[in-house]
Amino acid sequence: MNDSTAHPLHDALHAHVEKGDPDAADPFLAGLADDALRVARRRQRLARSGAGVLVAAVIATVGVAVADGATMHAHPLRPSVGGTGNAEKSTRFSLLPVTSVTDHSCAPGSDGYTLNATTTSPATCVHVDRANGMTGVRAVSAKARHSAAGWEVDLTLSPTDRTRLADLTDTLATATVPRNEIAVVIDGRLQGIALIAAPLTNGHFGIAGDLTSETAHDLALRMGTGE
Repeated sequence: MNDSTAHPLHDALHAHVEKGDPDAADPFLAGLADDALRVARRRQRLARSGAGVLVAAVIATVGVAVADGATMHAHPLRPSVGGTGNAEKSTRFSLLPVTSVTDHSCAPGSDGYTLNATTTSPATCVHVDRANGMTGVRAVSAKARHSAAGWEVDLTLSPTDRTRLADLTDTLATATVPRNEIAVVIDGRLQGIALIAAPLTNGHFGIAGDLTSETAHDLALRMGTGE
């Protein structure tokens, strides 16, 4: 979700709250609007910093990870057009729960990753929970794909990691923002973040964002298996 859609959604939900009769749902809708705007702005900073957007199953541009088989029409997965790498040399990565997001750079030695400031947003520190995350993960396969929305890399996990991801996201899906978000870290760098709306049980997720054909295929070669 970019600002052209984030702000109308935020404003529309708040307008509903203001015009409707006070009830228990209204504070929830207002909170949902604010959360959507915060996530969209954080995604924009990720894109501007060169990081990608973590996508799982089929996703919306806000990076909301949805239940397996659900459809959000923003980044539908396409037939593979990319190559893959080598299982023995593939890059390991981490999937880490987000614990907090603060509007300043991370302190040296902290467990966070800094998103640099832009002309419209301050620097942001994304803190993660390494102890309860997935570290040292290797993809079984990685394929570069292209759609009208751009290039992305689709990763397939092993059966063991598929189960670990399902268990992790089952817990995150019931948490509140930002504790229902997951960060993907590759080579010590924050590559993307997704908001988990439901458990991810099919063992697939992707990385999208500021990728070209060359960088998507390069990432697929680094992350995947085969020739």
